[in-house]
Amino acid sequence: MKVLLRNTDKPDQHKLEKYRERGGYRALEKALAMEPAQVIDEVKRSGLRGRGGAGFPTGVKWSFVPRNTGKPTYLLCNADESEPGTFKDRFLMERDPHLMLEGMIIAAYALDCHLSYIYIRGEFEYIAQILERAIKEARDAGLLGPSVMGRDYSLDIYVHRGAGAYICGEETALIESLEGGRGYPRLKPPFPAVSGFMRSPTVVNNVETLCAVPWIIENGADKYAAMGTEKSKGTKLFSVSGSVNRPGTYEVELGYPFKKFLEEECGGIKDGRKLKAVVPGGSSVPVLTAEECEDLLLDYESIAAKGSMLGSGGMIIFDETVKMPEVLAVFADFYAEESCGQCTPCREGTGLASRIMHRILQGQGRKADLDNLLRIATMMEGKTICPLADADVAPIRSFITKFRSEFEERVS
Repeated sequence: MKVLLRNTDKPDQHKLEKYRERGGYRALEKALAMEPAQVIDEVKRSGLRGRGGAGFPTGVKWSFVPRNTGKPTYLLCNADESEPGTFKDRFLMERDPHLMLEGMIIAAYALDCHLSYIYIRGEFEYIAQILERAIKEARDAGLLGPSVMGRDYSLDIYVHRGAGAYICGEETALIESLEGGRGYPRLKPPFPAVSGFMRSPTVVNNVETLCAVPWIIENGADKYAAMGTEKSKGTKLFSVSGSVNRPGTYEVELGYPFKKFLEEECGGIKDGRKLKAVVPGGSSVPVLTAEECEDLLLDYESIAAKGSMLGSGGMIIFDETVKMPEVLAVFADFYAEESCGQCTPCREGTGLASRIMHRILQGQGRKADLDNLLRIATMMEGKTICPLADADVAPIRSFITKFRSEFEERVS
């Protein structure tokens, strides 16, 4: 069953008129007839987990927001999709922007939020224009503004473009950037639910998460919870790239068999080659070998049991011709470039790992370099304010451990 992509194949879905013809904003009307606490409870019972990577229960996150603090509550949509291998949120915003807006309005109502922002990465200029048009349509139709759908509830949504920094996908760095500061992650606690944007209660949800909310409200938590597995409820988007015949964005129920997904959705490995490895959740998760994927199921717990993470669902497929040291060098370059430099282990460790990898590729590597890379990973892991250093550790450790012979061939 399609929850998120049910209308994305229709070229006019971005228009408010067509969105409403296909049932759009019925969920909002239903939500506005409920108490805010009932909306939160419905999302909580659905089992929806954050689709940005962490997988934290969405309704529980909403319930953490304190009431009657005397401060405004803010909802921030994290549209800063920057994880290598991930492009599902961009697809949703481009094809079905009102679905995200409807999810945002419902979430804002549940949180008693009256001012909300979409933080979108700077490179998505044309997506930002699509969202601006959709917001104007919604405002003109009375779906935003001083009286949402004629009710005693007001909400404004604004688009804020970032400057293309990977680190601003981390929620506290996003908040710093939105406030006009440098995108440096904050120490936690306090958590954003208590002290976030403008030091007020704040919820940050990503695009895919918010897009699931209207379906849950309209169809009920039980129907959503009936999809997926016992602990991984609902459907999930996967952005598939690499050595496949049909790269793209796909939606399946959580718990879907990976081998079936690869063959039936993605059309199998390109040119009839064999599967070598898979990065299941974006570049920041450990790689899995073909053998580890034989009985793999696509849900949070099954992938964790294999030693990796579902993450953002950015699935990168490698065939037998791919050279793993070359892939790791690309990943290492990315994290070295995107480190904000606030924490010494990350600032120095990511740069050193990148330089060592290039030395290896240039034929100047030494056997000690491989153990040094693993030592650098240990020195970075868990020692920084945000998880960027850990995001570099995951590929370094897993690539070298699982494909060490390929690295040893490059050193002397």
